Amino acid sequence: MNPPVVLIVAGNDPSGGAGIAADIQAVTALGAHPAPVISALTVQDTVDARAVQMVDTRFIVEQAEAVLADLPVAAIKLGLLGSAEIGLAVAALLERYPALPLVVDPVLYAAGGAALAEEELIAVYLERLAPRATVITPNALESRRLAPSAADPDARARALLEHGARAVLVKGGDEPTADVTNSLHLADGTVQRWEWPRLPGSFHGSGCTLASAIAARLAHGDTLGAAVDAAQRATQHWLDASWQLGRGQRIPARR
Repeated sequence: MNPPVVLIVAGNDPSGGAGIAADIQAVTALGAHPAPVISALTVQDTVDARAVQMVDTRFIVEQAEAVLADLPVAAIKLGLLGSAEIGLAVAALLERYPALPLVVDPVLYAAGGAALAEEELIAVYLERLAPRATVITPNALESRRLAPSAADPDARARALLEHGARAVLVKGGDEPTADVTNSLHLADGTVQRWEWPRLPGSFHGSGCTLASAIAARLAHGDTLGAAVDAAQRATQHWLDASWQLGRGQRIPARR
């Protein structure tokens, strides 16, 4: 049988730790086929990003249109979009494919804290992409930027649900807690939580990895809860087996 296809819109990280390389590896490791659309080029390593160059908006859309016209795409994952112009163009494209599961990873910062998105993109995430998303997967820093007036992770998830998202996975890897708590909030008020032991060190591309793993499982036909559970288990395993290849964060062993 042919593998299911995951269309990925994301930026390139030349270190191979995050971005499109992480997406391709995670999707492939879970038995799906990645169809990568490049949205940005970065000057980046395992320490931080130093420059971002966005791809021409029309060229991004044309890449995605070519894939959608040719391959039986079963799920879509969004990573680095960078600008409001690109976000709006991608949102318009997605409106033509309302049945496809969509995982939105709102990439706003690099591993070292460098900003990767302009401020105007926040409104696009909230007003155009959240209503289309099957699940949004912000880390703690991103959820605070998307819902700055919310008091805690649960409140931030509810704020994003109010913008129309069907589900929000609030991740706790960058919170100062003994263990890592991830919580999946559904539009009907259901909340499911996972506790993971905090592994030593820090990891480059863990968010990209998890979001792409969820998309891969959705492409296989999993329910959202099952996809999120399986993706977290795979990601925890890959982080535990990670490599220290550079001077900064460890790179997950996605295989």
